[in-house]
Amino acid sequence: MLRAAVLGSPVSHSLSPLLHTTAYAALGLTDWSYTRREVAAADLAGVVAGLDASWRGLSLTMPLKEVALEVASTVSDTARETGAANTLVRRDDGGWDGHNTDVAGISGALGAAVHDGHATLLGSGATSRSAALALADLGLEEVAVAARNAAAAAEVVGLLVAHGVTARHVALEDWTEAPGTVVVSTLPPGASRAVGALLDDSGSTLAGVTLLDVVYADWPTPLARAARARGADVVSGLEMLIAQAAVQVELFTGLPAPLDAMAAAVHREVGV
Repeated sequence: MLRAAVLGSPVSHSLSPLLHTTAYAALGLTDWSYTRREVAAADLAGVVAGLDASWRGLSLTMPLKEVALEVASTVSDTARETGAANTLVRRDDGGWDGHNTDVAGISGALGAAVHDGHATLLGSGATSRSAALALADLGLEEVAVAARNAAAAAEVVGLLVAHGVTARHVALEDWTEAPGTVVVSTLPPGASRAVGALLDDSGSTLAGVTLLDVVYADWPTPLARAARARGADVVSGLEMLIAQAAVQVELFTGLPAPLDAMAAAVHREVGV
């Protein structure tokens, strides 16, 4: 039996087991299993060191994405630039390659929604750095990073600038003034409520704007509800989750991911 799992804390809510087991079944990989395991950041190195050769891949959720870089034997350019790895893939020599599939997930979720050069990125954490690379890869020419933490926002701005994007930090309270046509929110649920309330109070219209909220639990989020009420085309973080999991499946197994089967299974599960 070849094994894979999602690690994190909390992890009980994760839909990764459904996505991966659906993919393995569709691919005829009857000798593969995928489970979940609660792991704190301080315990990750010890847990990974204790895995035998049957373990082929690990999906990592919060709070493990940054500490995973210390566990990996090698790190992809994307993981290095974002300072986060959400995927560990077993090497032939027994070590682990660190990857970041969140960038591909965000690009896949936005798809054809990007049709001009201006966007707003809400938040400045690890996922924000992944979103910044995705927006750069999609050809956005100008990005406003709206965040309360100016120092963290400056890092995201620097990453965008390094990829040829004109970027600036704006106060989170001011993000509705010129959102562009694409908005990506990497905000946690608490901040989502506050920013959704700001949007309601502003009276701003978001007609013609596509908003991707990377959160998929308890959908729609307060921000997603407020944005939809203001005319935005809202994309669930579920689409990002599916797209990034498809890349993980390919990294783990070496086979093309059955994206349609994975998407159908998870949409049935959550009723969206």
